[in-house]
Parts: sequence; structure tokens; C-alpha cells
Amino acid sequence: MLTGLIMSSANAQIFAANEKHIVNHDIMHCTAEGVVGNHLYSGRALGITESYDIIQLSDQLKPLFEYISRHYMRVGLSHTRDVIWNVEMDQLGKYIGFYPSVFFFGAQQYFSWGDNEWLSIVDYINSKNNFIELANQIGIKVPMTLAFDSVDKIDNATIVKATYPCYLKAAVSVSGVGIYRCENPQELRKAITSFDTQVPVQIQEEVQAKTFLNLQYKIEYGFALRLACTEQILDSFEHQENTYPACYEPWEVVDPMAAWMAERGMKGVFAFDVAVIEKPDGVTYFAIECNPRYNGATYSALIAQKLSIKQWVAKTYSTRYRDLNDIPIDHIEYSKKSGYGVIIVNWGTILEGKLMILLAGNSEQQQYLDAELISCL
Repeated sequence: MLTGLIMSSANAQIFAANEKHIVNHDIMHCTAEGVVGNHLYSGRALGITESYDIIQLSDQLKPLFEYISRHYMRVGLSHTRDVIWNVEMDQLGKYIGFYPSVFFFGAQQYFSWGDNEWLSIVDYINSKNNFIELANQIGIKVPMTLAFDSVDKIDNATIVKATYPCYLKAAVSVSGVGIYRCENPQELRKAITSFDTQVPVQIQEEVQAKTFLNLQYKIEYGFALRLACTEQILDSFEHQENTYPACYEPWEVVDPMAAWMAERGMKGVFAFDVAVIEKPDGVTYFAIECNPRYNGATYSALIAQKLSIKQWVAKTYSTRYRDLNDIPIDHIEYSKKSGYGVIIVNWGTILEGKLMILLAGNSEQQQYLDAELISCL
């Protein structure tokens, strides 16, 4: 029954054509403290818009807009120029015929655009404990995990018997915050003291994997569309970059849960993190968690799809510049004719000295572009 809610990319495009959105991808209501430039992240959604959309951007990005618009026009990337220069959520319900596109559908978004089913499924699956319980019910492989309604329910017997190394995770976390790797019982006991006593947590065995995948879906008219499978490059627990295509595409592992979410009113984009276990006798996949929101790789993936880019990597670079007009990347800007080059994805963060950039091309071309960016930024 559920598999009928999974759509092919080709079919979904027929349903989604010309649907207008008001786009607000500000992340300040659901981000971890200390993320550099997080108040400027609304700009990265510009490249996924169409000319008939409306976008809300932080007014701090206004001086940069003409440059990024010209950059997108040069690389052939359609986008809206209809901008509301604030990120207040109350704008979402003010435009007749425009559907909301948001980074994360939480309480603030609900009060501006009432959709109880969407809010309920996001709230449910955003808990890692609920995700593990549902995965076990559906039959999706996950690491050995012990879930606790509150951290104070972890007793000494559990600590002693746990499999090490393991991770102590807050049931609800973002950007790797609230995740602790523990080599032994002493480290687990110390990690426990980092949480307030009533915080829900889980203890999860460490998965011996070198490769982690991000499998993204997009809901189109109640159907779950397979959007993109990218390979993640991680630093500790934090996402650093994504590459496409990935070495594996195990959609069948998480399709049942994607369909389950679609059936219960999920909207927008969501993604699963999947670990790849390579052994001599074959490959095993473990689903780690579901992020019921846009992901760092979503913006690059959607831009690449719009431009029919078949191979890319998206990375974040530090830069000495604080104005897009000053960055010397004209010689490596993406060209449809050549099929390779760079496209700026997260552009507003230049005000804080960093840029997320998509590098299109084969492996050798990506290496060249990466070297050029490091030398000129």
C-alpha cells in the first residue's frame, strides 16, 4: 500500500509545474547556537526559486542581491527577483495562491500557515527516539539503540552493559549539538551530566562505516519524490560537504518510511542519513535518522537539477572578502556550454567570511576548481 506513494522524478515534475511559492528559509528559529552567519542563511534559497515565486530575505542581504542575481543569470539559473526584505513568518499566509516553502515547519510556521498534519509529522519524526521506534515497526535496519524519555532514567546497569564505543544523543538535536561519543562507561557517565535531567536521549552503538549517505525526498501533491542521494563528508558529527552522484543509492531502505510520512501529511523536503557498511560478503545499510526539513545538500541538489548538472560537489570556503563584488571567480564561473565551473549557493554568509559553493564537473575538474577557489578566496 505504501509503495504507491513513492513517485519517479519524471512523473512528479508534471504535478509540480508552475506551483507558486512564498519562500522563507530563515533558520534562526531552529538552528544551533554558534553557527557562523546563521542569521544570513535565508539567501541560499534564492537559487531554488523560480521567477514566479516570492522570497523573503534578511535585509542585511540587500546590498549583495544585484551581484548574486547577475551571477545566476550568467550561469543560466532561473530565480525570482520578487523579494520581501524581512523574514517575519507572518508573511506566509498573506499572498493568495502562494504556498509556503520553509526550511523547517515548526510552531512559528504553523501559526502563520495552519497545517496540523504537517506540524504533527515534523514534530514526531524530528525525535530520534520516535524515528528508531518507527523504523523497528516498519522493518528498517537501524543501529542498536536504547531510548530514554529522560536522561535521568539511565541507570548504572545500563551504563555498564552498553556496547562501546557508543553515542549518547539528545533525541532532538541539530548540527551535531547534543551528541557525545563515549569510549567507555566513565565517558558515558560524564556525557550524561551534560544534559538537564528531563531531556530525552538515546544510547546508540557506533556504526563502523566509512561512507554516509543523505537520501532526500520532496513531497509533491501527497507523493514522496526521490529527490537526490548524495554522499556526505563529515567532520566529527557535523556535515561539511556533499558529493553527487553517491557511490550507492539504497532508496529501497528508506522508501517505506518516506511513504509513511507522505501518507500522514508531510510537506516540502526531508532526508534520511544512512550509513553504508561494506563487508567481504556484501553491503549493509543502517538508517541513522530522519531530518524533516531542508538539508545542507538540498540547495545544491536542486540547483544542479535545474541546470542538468550530473556531477558535483558542494563545499563551504572561508574567504577574506566581505563583498561579492570583490571575489575573483569570473574565470571559473559555471558555463552551460563547458558543463563545469562554480556556482555560489550560500552567498549572504560572505558578510561573515564564508561561502558555500557548488563545483560542477568531473573529479579532475572539481580538483582544479577547488584549488582555484582556495587560492583566490
